[in-house]
Amino acid sequence: MVSPHLCSSMLHALVVQGRGSSFLYRQYLRCPMPWSNKSYHVSQRSVKSGGSLMHLLRVNRLPLQPSQIRIYSSDEQKKTSGSQVSSDSMTGKSTAGPETSNVGPKSTFPENAIQVKVKAVLKKRDYGVKYTKNNFITGVRAMNEFCLKTSDLEQLRKIRRRSPHEDTEAFTVYLRSDVETKALEVWGSPEAILRERKLRKEEEMVYKENLSRNQKLLKEYKDFLGETKPRSSTASVFLKGPGKVVMVAICINGLNFFFKLLAWVYTGSASMFSEAIHSLADTCNQALLALGISQSVRTPDPGHPYGFTNMRYIASLISGVGIFMMGAGLSWYHGIIGLMHPQPIESFLWAYCILAGSLVSEGATLLVAINEIRKSARIKGLSFYQYVMLSCDPSTNVVLLEDAAAVLGVIMAASCMGLTSLTGNPYYDCLGSLGVGTLLATVSAFLIYTNTEALIGRSIQPEQLQRLTELLESDPAVRAIHDVKATDMGMNKVRFKAEVDFDGRVVTRSYLEKQDIDQMLNDILQVKNPEDLEAFMLKHGENIIDTLGAEVDRLEKELKQRNPDVRHVDLEIL
Repeated sequence: MVSPHLCSSMLHALVVQGRGSSFLYRQYLRCPMPWSNKSYHVSQRSVKSGGSLMHLLRVNRLPLQPSQIRIYSSDEQKKTSGSQVSSDSMTGKSTAGPETSNVGPKSTFPENAIQVKVKAVLKKRDYGVKYTKNNFITGVRAMNEFCLKTSDLEQLRKIRRRSPHEDTEAFTVYLRSDVETKALEVWGSPEAILRERKLRKEEEMVYKENLSRNQKLLKEYKDFLGETKPRSSTASVFLKGPGKVVMVAICINGLNFFFKLLAWVYTGSASMFSEAIHSLADTCNQALLALGISQSVRTPDPGHPYGFTNMRYIASLISGVGIFMMGAGLSWYHGIIGLMHPQPIESFLWAYCILAGSLVSEGATLLVAINEIRKSARIKGLSFYQYVMLSCDPSTNVVLLEDAAAVLGVIMAASCMGLTSLTGNPYYDCLGSLGVGTLLATVSAFLIYTNTEALIGRSIQPEQLQRLTELLESDPAVRAIHDVKATDMGMNKVRFKAEVDFDGRVVTRSYLEKQDIDQMLNDILQVKNPEDLEAFMLKHGENIIDTLGAEVDRLEKELKQRNPDVRHVDLEIL
């Protein structure tokens, strides 16, 4: 290893020969420090900075004077030769010869001896964990959360923004910082705002408790605010479509129950008892369906933003459970009791007449349900079987299956009663009761399964999903879509969700097409420093984000227009 004293001698010779600072730096790093066996690592930038090289040389105690050293940049070449080094860069005088070594140690480096190129970088801003000064809030939220009045909001800056609602192009918002400042000005302190908010919440709870006694005031309040969508009339729902089918079924099954009950009292037939219970179960279940239909058309509220459509499936599910418990259970029970304790059978004449009338009435209701399902299936482009299996209209499905089971039950009961009349054996009549119960249990199991699947949430048909996917992918602003989910919400309502990878160049070009290019070029020419560049980019960056939001709204609107079943679209930017 080279000794430190030898390194000092070598460096002294290099300086005398006029070598550049870069070469001197490289040679210096190869020398070990006198106080350590390890190499001393230092960046070249620190060596090139003013005075740092002299500091290193003084640490090594090299016999050099500052007047004998001149610092060059890494790419600078010394053009002069000779054993003497000019010290005009040190002293500001033009001298030559050995006298230059007499310059004292108080001489300093000139400012232009070293040129360092520094990159202009904007300072990163620390926004903290919570930053809400630039947030926008609506007037309603400002009044609710900050307890302000409309007169207070009139004094604040108003900003027009793109509306998230379909029926409104733009709406007014306020800066959160302005609202907070105004609230402190009005109430004096955050504690006062919290007290007022708590007081208003208590008043709201009292208002809700007394809501039933203030219906007139509530109606005036809603008329004052207005509604985006008209409320559906409950009565009109039962004049067409599934509501009409359900009301017809309720009337017919109610009459059938009454007459079948009279026939059972007169004859004591187990099959007739099962048919009476069957009609009673159908009447109760269809009344439950009517309640579900009336609830499903209610206007969505903050507590139920997607509406009450699923009330039809809930009513149909409860109806299926009711058929199983009330219809099948009682029919099985009565049939088993008849087998264990057979009773003599009276004349079946009136029973046959009532069953014949029931067959005609149940058949008429069945035809009404079949026609309604055929028409709805044709509109949706599905077959009759697919429409029933998918339970697209649960209310009509229940009427169809109950009436089909009623017709089959009447035929089964009449056949078993006929065998009993011919043979005089009451066991055939009891077997008819068990058969009707089994038929009702099968129908209830199917209704429970299909309505449970609908409530859990199932995907739409693959062909319909493919059409929605192709519509998005064919748009020039979309590069790709991922994680596509389309859920059938029931009653011709589909919720579509997808992760969309937008083409930023297309979106930016769409923004530029709406701008004054000459004015933008002038703005670019005015950019002289990082602050101007930041202001320019922030202005147009925010506008480009707004353009991206407008593209999302456009795609959602196109999906709804081309596919009326799509009611809710969630496009997430990837």
